[in-house]
Amino acid sequence: MSTSDQFKALGNKAFTSGDYQDAIKNFTSAIELDPENHILYSNRSGAHAALKDYQDALQDAEKTISIKPDWPKGYSRKGAALHGLGQYEDALNTYQQGLTYDPENPQLKKSLADIQNVISADSSPFDNLFKGDILSKIANNPKLSSLLSQPDFMEKVLEIQKDPKAITKYSSDPRIMNLMIALMGLDASMLNTDPSENPSTASATAPAPAPATTTSEPPAPISDEFVNKQQEYQTFKKQHEEEMNKLYEAAKEKEKELESVILEDSEEQKVFKLAEEQKTFGNAAYKKKDFKTALEHYDKAIELCSTEITFYNNKSAVYFEMGDFDKCIELAEQAADVGRENRADYKQIAKSFIRIGSAYQKKNDLVSAIKYFNKSLAEHRTADCLNKLKAAEKELKKREEEAYLDNDKANEARERGNILFKESKFPDAVKEYSESIKRNPKDPRCYSNRAACYTKLMALPEALKDVEKCIEIDPSFVKAYLRKAAIQFIKREYSESMETCNVALDMDTENKHTNEIQQQISKCYNAIQQSSQSMTSEEALKRAQSDPEVQRIINDPSMQIILQQMQSDPKAIQEHMKNPTVARNLRKLMAAGIVRMA
Repeated sequence: MSTSDQFKALGNKAFTSGDYQDAIKNFTSAIELDPENHILYSNRSGAHAALKDYQDALQDAEKTISIKPDWPKGYSRKGAALHGLGQYEDALNTYQQGLTYDPENPQLKKSLADIQNVISADSSPFDNLFKGDILSKIANNPKLSSLLSQPDFMEKVLEIQKDPKAITKYSSDPRIMNLMIALMGLDASMLNTDPSENPSTASATAPAPAPATTTSEPPAPISDEFVNKQQEYQTFKKQHEEEMNKLYEAAKEKEKELESVILEDSEEQKVFKLAEEQKTFGNAAYKKKDFKTALEHYDKAIELCSTEITFYNNKSAVYFEMGDFDKCIELAEQAADVGRENRADYKQIAKSFIRIGSAYQKKNDLVSAIKYFNKSLAEHRTADCLNKLKAAEKELKKREEEAYLDNDKANEARERGNILFKESKFPDAVKEYSESIKRNPKDPRCYSNRAACYTKLMALPEALKDVEKCIEIDPSFVKAYLRKAAIQFIKREYSESMETCNVALDMDTENKHTNEIQQQISKCYNAIQQSSQSMTSEEALKRAQSDPEVQRIINDPSMQIILQQMQSDPKAIQEHMKNPTVARNLRKLMAAGIVRMA
């Protein structure tokens, strides 16, 4: 009887000789005998791929990965199958996933580079042209807005948005051509064709440069030399190239027409160049801080060309540097209006708004500054504007908090909270104590009192946070330590509670809270005793093993000596408890049930 390895060897031999059907047959027989062998599925996937049966190749590759997810070859097989199916993005993701297991795998790196070339070659220069809010662009163009009422035109636009390659279907529609020219940033008003005319009575072609075409094939099924080309894909690319070349030729003709129109307007161009020269002179004067001369040149530029937003923005910048922020704002607002009217680059409009915001910030009007920084970010997001916005918001918040400070009102709110606390209206008391903290955040009493409310409400994390803040403000506030010890006691952290009480004793220099502190310590001792007595040796050992602090204490050589001494002389514990560090360690062991008092 043949074994799985024998069928595998036969399959490999058949594959090498090019008999892929026989290879699949033998690999299948091997799989029946050894269904969990990932290599067999990988080999059969390669044979299927060689026969261009990419669907079955994909199925075997996925089975390979499911059996051995960390084997890079499985991802190579899956990527090759997806490549053959034309699912290029999925193939790219698969190769990248395989490289996470073997970053230097040569087959995966080569396959990844091949699929990236395919994706790059398959893209068209018009793929992104129809993306975004195209309806608004059409509506805002006087020469194109009438097209919104034509259902067949809108159907074509929506189809192209969904599939950019559909543009080749409508190359004879002059409306689509005019829209493309407008989207490319050219002036659709210079076209002779009326964009609203019926496509059946006018002829035009949409411009498009001919894309470079390259082909790339899936990686080898088993060896790295698999270079068979996909005939179907080549045919598609050839047809696509021919269509795009036709569009490209039409685009060049249309560009010649546009150039002739522009040349007719050469007088206007000369005027604009003169305005640009004045701007250059103004910029030079601005850099030298000769603001008077800079303003004169910018004014001349505006006089020559009143529709250019840059001239207004530059003039606004001069007034900003001069400290005349009202005039700066006035010019920047005018710049934004001019830019809107003449469809200026949104980046230029964003500059107008950020300068207005900066001017308001200099005037200490942070509300207006924040408003215009946000308007600038809506036009164009930049790190500079974002940082200015965050700084303004932070400063405004600080000012509002400082303006809210009032010690008298803080005391009134705290007193109201005290009354509510005595009436057991703890949620309402929390609100009053919070108001008191806002009015005077440096008063430790408010945090201590609110911690007491949180403790009553069993909101222990919030209570602990408040007592820690209270201690941070006033390290000698004994009441805060008592509240912290009480919280730790509720959480059954008895040894930690006792440690907090000992700190409280040190802070209680006037002995006002001595009895209260000792009562809390006694409660902790009793709780530790009860806990250790009710705990079995196995439970104590399990708890000790799960607590790193207990493990540290037990493994401390000095503590081992003390524990041994206590076994032979139980009275020695009284002497050792005088040492604060040893006392702390012993209390921790008592709480864990390791040490028990007689």
